[in-house]
Amino acid sequence: MPIARSTLLNLLDNAVWAPFHSKKEPWRFILFTGEGRTIFADAILKTRPEAFVQQFGAQIHDTYCRRIPVHLIVIMHSALPPKAWEEALAATAALIQNIQLLAWEQGIGVVWKTTAFNEDSSFRSAAGVTPNEKIVGTLHMGYFDPEDKPAPKPRTAAVDLLTVIEGNHSDNC
Repeated sequence: MPIARSTLLNLLDNAVWAPFHSKKEPWRFILFTGEGRTIFADAILKTRPEAFVQQFGAQIHDTYCRRIPVHLIVIMHSALPPKAWEEALAATAALIQNIQLLAWEQGIGVVWKTTAFNEDSSFRSAAGVTPNEKIVGTLHMGYFDPEDKPAPKPRTAAVDLLTVIEGNHSDNC
């Protein structure tokens, strides 16, 4: 089932409230929907050897053009000094988490991929990513059947990851 453009824009408008440390948000988006999904699938196939394309090209097109309604590439400006680059990456990752949480509330599943094609120059060029940008994630999005919702992966209890440092000082803390 398609995701309405207004729904996607609403998700992004709310997700951009992620914290960032610069004067300007470090991110931008490229959305592939409708027939644009063919451009996305073709861009992925450009990163693969011809034998792979011959064997799996139709399957890739079926998956990315028919089964998954939306592909959103989340990009950050990357021509930055090391500390600013690190902060931009963290902020953009927080933005993606916001997208995932907001989408989940609306019954939209999001798979966040950081696969090798994100770094491939032929994919980046075909998708409209400039040399001064980093793809932080490719998000595959679609409505899910609540009865088929995936089970959460096990997580380590916070208490098992927590180090507590307490002092014996009589200060105001």
